[in-house]
Amino acid sequence: MPAKPIPSLFDAVVPAPFGAVGMRIAGDQLKELVYLPSSYPLAAPTDALCRRVDEQLQAYFADPGFRFDLPLAAAGTAFQQRVWQTISAIPRGETLTYGEVAKHLRSAPRAVGQACGANWFPMVIPCHRVLAAGGLGGFANSDEADGFHLGVKRWLLAHEGVRGY
Repeated sequence: MPAKPIPSLFDAVVPAPFGAVGMRIAGDQLKELVYLPSSYPLAAPTDALCRRVDEQLQAYFADPGFRFDLPLAAAGTAFQQRVWQTISAIPRGETLTYGEVAKHLRSAPRAVGQACGANWFPMVIPCHRVLAAGGLGGFANSDEADGFHLGVKRWLLAHEGVRGY
């Protein structure tokens, strides 16, 4: 009896300069983007929305000034949405600290960091532009200095022209 194929966690997995990006689609909206290592198997987009997401990701990888225009599924708490809105206003090539975002929102830096870690749409909502007061900080719920996720954060910051990365 032939083995049943294992269902994929993602609707598509596309290449990225730092590895790969997995995408999940819900109906006609993007539900999630996930940073993946290059060892993760690629899966070509098979529907119009996945192709659109891939095209926009590749446009961003080619031009850090590219602006995403994707239908995002509703996600996050009201506070997380406020953090994500604030982060989305940080211009390319610039950064803020968790403390600066927290002060703007009258919150705490740790709460801002947790909201960044809960971001379902990295790159579209550029949480990589938020740093710790003393350096890089964490990324995607990881703070392993030489780990994959902080490597992605360094690549994104360098790609966008942030000095020192």
